[in-house]
Amino acid sequence: MTRIALIGAGGKMGFRLSRNLKGSEFTVDHVEVSEAGRGRLSQELSIDCVDAERAVPNADVVILAVPDTLVGKISHQLSPMMESGTMVITLDAAAPFAGHLPERDDLIYFVTHPCHPPIFNDETDLEAKKDYFGGLKATQHIVSALMQGPEESFELGERIARTIYAPVGRSHRVSVDEMALLEPGLSETVCATLLAVMREAMDEVVARGVSQQCARDFLLGHMNILSAVIFDEQPGAFSDACNKAIENGKPMLMRDDWKKVFEPEEIAESIRRIT
Repeated sequence: MTRIALIGAGGKMGFRLSRNLKGSEFTVDHVEVSEAGRGRLSQELSIDCVDAERAVPNADVVILAVPDTLVGKISHQLSPMMESGTMVITLDAAAPFAGHLPERDDLIYFVTHPCHPPIFNDETDLEAKKDYFGGLKATQHIVSALMQGPEESFELGERIARTIYAPVGRSHRVSVDEMALLEPGLSETVCATLLAVMREAMDEVVARGVSQQCARDFLLGHMNILSAVIFDEQPGAFSDACNKAIENGKPMLMRDDWKKVFEPEEIAESIRRIT
């Protein structure tokens, strides 16, 4: 049976993993330094924690459920305890992409990240529909990369990824570089930024006299149908007036060279700032 050392088991993301790994096919040693995290694991999941010095040397897999800014520091602290052939799993591509993992050719590095439940889905259960983050009730898709290690290691890494992010639909295999394009590039630099702008636009409409509820209903309703057409969820075409508004609005809102955010040096700089 595969033995996992879960580092940061009582943290924001670590607790989610602890919950999904409980009762799974894997044996898990939970490592958490904070008293609050240890207490939550004990009270809500009946899980007792152990020290890293006990968990890591016996682990087949070490999962780093810690903030991006700490992945480098913690992985280097734990590296001397890891046996050759240990798989190290990170939950984001930032630190691996930036070269923050220990330079050990005898370790396996696996990176995995959730796509989160999609806007367009088949969920009918109310709890699943309200599981916006994923990993609880709603089905989500995932991306994974085998950064280094033998090809046969991917199967184990993906099996663990499907467990910690369950329920999972599609599992996409990508490279670490491709994962960095997806995040922070696509999901944060572009998507989160434009959504923040849309919220600011809604607030501006409210400031100019429209009621907050009316503006919110109007924006979210249009976001739904416009997204369905743009992302080919539903056949259709925009009106001539809408197409003209897009044609006129894009140069007012977007720089001509905005796609340079996906250039390797821009991705690297974005990741440098967050790690």
